[in-house]
Amino acid sequence: MKRLIARQMGMFALIAAGLLAASAQSAEHPGYEHDPGRSQGGIGKFYMGREISGVMGHQGAGWLERTQRTHEEMPDEVVANMNLEPDDVVADIGAGTGYFSFRMAQQVPQGKVIAVDIQPEMLAIIEQRKAETGLDNVEMVLGEVDNPRLEPNSVDAVLLVDAYHEFSHPFEMMQVIYDAMRPGGRIFLVEYRAEDDTVPIRPLHKMSVEQVVREMSVFGLEWDDTLDFLPWQHMFVFSKPES
Repeated sequence: MKRLIARQMGMFALIAAGLLAASAQSAEHPGYEHDPGRSQGGIGKFYMGREISGVMGHQGAGWLERTQRTHEEMPDEVVANMNLEPDDVVADIGAGTGYFSFRMAQQVPQGKVIAVDIQPEMLAIIEQRKAETGLDNVEMVLGEVDNPRLEPNSVDAVLLVDAYHEFSHPFEMMQVIYDAMRPGGRIFLVEYRAEDDTVPIRPLHKMSVEQVVREMSVFGLEWDDTLDFLPWQHMFVFSKPES
C-alpha cells in the first residue's frame, strides 16, 4: 500500500499543482449532476464524477460506538497523528456520537472541540457524554446540509472521519470549512480506501486518493500527506496556505 500511495502521490501531484492556485474566494463550482437511477445507498447526485452517499441516521449510533472500532479505525492513533497543540480549536465535522470529539478534547485542554452534526439526536448523545466525562471544552453545533455553521478564521484543525463522502453539498460545505480555517490550518480526512477491493464496506463509502486530491484542490488546499497506518482507511492531510 505504501508503494501504491507513493506512485499515486507522483501522479496526482500534477493534478494538485494545476489547481492549488485557486482560493476559496475564487473557487469555481464544478456543479452537480443528477441521475434518478441511483446506486444502492446513493442519493442519485454526482459531484466531480462521484455519486454522493446517503447519510447514516442517528439510529446507527450504536455502530459508531462498537468495541471493535478501536481495532478497525485506531482512533487514538488518528488523534495522535494530528499533532494538536494544547490551545488548538478543532472542528469535528459529522461528529456523530462524539467518538473522536472527546479524544481530541483531551489533547486541547486550553482549546476546544466544535462537534458539528446535522442530526439533533447525535448532538443530544454528545451532550450526555459531555456531562458524563466532565470535559467542558466540547461545543455542540447543529449544522445544515450545506453549512457547518463555523465562524470565519476560527479553527486550527478540522477532522472529517468517514463523513465527507456523505455531504450532499460538498462544495458549499468545503467553502465554509475553508473560510473557517486559519492560515496554515490543517484538515484531516479519513476515508475508506477505494483502491482496495478487500475493504469490507459499500463502494459509495470509499474514496480514492485521486478523487480526494481533485476535490480538495478546488479550494487551493495543499496536499501535505496521505498517512498509511490504518487497516482499511486513508488519512489525508491538507493545509490552508499561510497567505
